[in-house]
Amino acid sequence: MANDKGRRRRFGAIRKLPSGRHQARYPGPDGIMRPAPKTFATVTEADDWLAEKQTEVKSGQWRDPEAGAVNFKAYADKWVEDRELGALTSDLYRYLLDSHLLPTFEADNLDEIDPPRVRAWRTERLRATRAKTTVAKAYRLLKAIMETAADDELIKRNPCRIKGAGKEKAAERRIATVVQVDALADQIGPRWRLMVYLGAYGPLRPEELAGLRRRDVDVRALKVTVRLAEPERTNGRRAPGETKSEAGTRTVFLPGFLGPELRAHMELYAGKGSDDLVFLGERGAPFRRSTFGRKWRKARAVVGTPDGFRFYDLRHTGHTLSTRSGATLKDTMVRAGQSSEKAALIYQHSDDDRQQEVAAGLDATVRRARSTEAASDDHRSGTDLARDE
Repeated sequence: MANDKGRRRRFGAIRKLPSGRHQARYPGPDGIMRPAPKTFATVTEADDWLAEKQTEVKSGQWRDPEAGAVNFKAYADKWVEDRELGALTSDLYRYLLDSHLLPTFEADNLDEIDPPRVRAWRTERLRATRAKTTVAKAYRLLKAIMETAADDELIKRNPCRIKGAGKEKAAERRIATVVQVDALADQIGPRWRLMVYLGAYGPLRPEELAGLRRRDVDVRALKVTVRLAEPERTNGRRAPGETKSEAGTRTVFLPGFLGPELRAHMELYAGKGSDDLVFLGERGAPFRRSTFGRKWRKARAVVGTPDGFRFYDLRHTGHTLSTRSGATLKDTMVRAGQSSEKAALIYQHSDDDRQQEVAAGLDATVRRARSTEAASDDHRSGTDLARDE
């Protein structure tokens, strides 16, 4: 069959339909004839389209048009399932999918999600939630899923192309003063005051505190060994596992002023067996995050900490005070259990002796701050007394 240009076609076929339009078909690399997704007004238009398909096949850029006909929800569910995710990360991804991605893309096939649709989704989410950080997380998840789909050759290109859409602007971290940390410990009650101090002067993460066992605490040497973490999932169950990073498994030397606090807690509130938890609820069971959260918010309101001050911000307080006490960056990062490939080389020379020096410096800093506050209180009391006389 000759085309309108007077030459015989070597790739694909064109036939005229009863409607007068033209249908084009071509063989894929697998030999299967595939029709164009639309018909053409002229033979020339159909022939140009076939030429594009021939170029894609020869260059290796051809993709099976049926490959993208995979449901987004099914693919995303399998994507999460196939990854070895931590419990909290898995919960986060499920939340982002169920609350932010699936309401828009659940019924779509992968190849139906294009850049304009992604932009429209992001704009709608920002307007509806005004939660820039959450939307950024959801965008990153969508981009990761679609990137894998592109690697699997289910789509030609990732449709998530909005510059900066996945970046989060972290809010300025809050810090508390030594006096405020003491006040928080007093307000939260005797069972939980050591948790406040270890959160600030450890500084241990909440999930690390939840996972501490009696065998991890050396009262005489004033040190705590962090071996695992027990984050609480959205269903209320704990998920014991490894620390956040390899550096998270560490020994933390405590400042001397925490000695009485540590001894009192281990005697009165910790489990008695070597593998029993250090922090238990009033009924002797693992404490719930929601229960502790209520106590924390109440104590925070009484003390008057900076707006938005979280329990996790106690770690930042500890970082700041350690630095003021003379600790180097590598000392404080080892103490906090933070790591990266570069950090692993930087921190390796911060040994136990240096960590004990950091703890001693922190002890001195806190004692000076407490002494200054006490002297200030005595001065104010004396001034008030003089006025009364």
